Amino acid sequence: MVALIILMVSGLLFSFFIIPSTSPTLTYTENPELSYNAKPSNWKGTPQLSDGTYQNLFHPFESSLLDVFKWKTSSNPQAEIKENDTRKLPLVKITSLDNSSEDQLIWLGHASFLIRVNGKTIITDPVWLDNWVLKRQSTLPLDPEEFKNIDYILISHDHRDHCDEETIKLITSINPQVKILAGLNMKPLIASWTKNKIEIEEAGWFQKFSTEIGLDITFVPARHWSRRGLMDTNKRLWGGFYIQTEGKRLYFMGDSGYGPHFKLIEETLGSPDYALMGVGAFRPIWFMHPAHTSPSDAGQAFLEMNGKHFIPMHFGTFDLSDEPLLEPLDILKSSPELVDNRMIDPVIGKNLFQY
Repeated sequence: MVALIILMVSGLLFSFFIIPSTSPTLTYTENPELSYNAKPSNWKGTPQLSDGTYQNLFHPFESSLLDVFKWKTSSNPQAEIKENDTRKLPLVKITSLDNSSEDQLIWLGHASFLIRVNGKTIITDPVWLDNWVLKRQSTLPLDPEEFKNIDYILISHDHRDHCDEETIKLITSINPQVKILAGLNMKPLIASWTKNKIEIEEAGWFQKFSTEIGLDITFVPARHWSRRGLMDTNKRLWGGFYIQTEGKRLYFMGDSGYGPHFKLIEETLGSPDYALMGVGAFRPIWFMHPAHTSPSDAGQAFLEMNGKHFIPMHFGTFDLSDEPLLEPLDILKSSPELVDNRMIDPVIGKNLFQY
């Protein structure tokens, strides 16, 4: 966590002292090789400034050095509760990866899921190995070396709790046939890790990736931002994924603050049967809300999307914020009306399609 804050502060200091000579102008972009299953009316493409940085649809990105310092120098009113709360996420161990025809939705912790639909196996945002920024507080249900026959890796954005170099190297070494799907300008970063041996496809918002017949995967908007170093803020596109088969619709949020884009996704692609929604890293709310949904914000977005099943994620695995690791789940269980009693209890390693 300390290393992450150092990186954030360094990047903000760099942005603070390097002032562009002219104001960038708004443009729109997409991957010209990809199509759309559907797009909003009057859609122009993914917003991008002339300096190459991507933009949120409804809320401009703002980075404030003063806000970062305010957060890190303020006392956490939950510090003692957090220190004394030693609970861990429930876990069901998996002895081997089931490659049967049965559909599967298995939470692997944080924003990582194993999804098997239409005979294809998908992994989202795999961060399975400790890195210099993050240490896992939950256990994987299966040895990382056993994740074989993976068809697709979905990467929502470049932040280190969603996109990990060593984990991607591991998965691609075991699965040389895998295809990686991500947002615009993510390919140079990931290709540098995989030595250009893995197929990587980039999409703008609402563009459909090239996948097998019967499996549609669309990149959808999120209210967030991107950065891995000091000079690459918002140079890579962030977003979520909407997965459609003949029998199921899944929405994977990635990271997002609350905003009108949730309803826009529903109006464009339909209501999801399963909505995988971030609920953690939300305190302090005044600082976190532009980039992460709280349990109540995620519930409101879910209801606006008219989803059938709510599956909370993005909590319990990495210590990213002020709240205790399991507080988001406590809130949802004590206030089931937040999601109209449609929540599936998240258990790592369990097939959540079977609830």
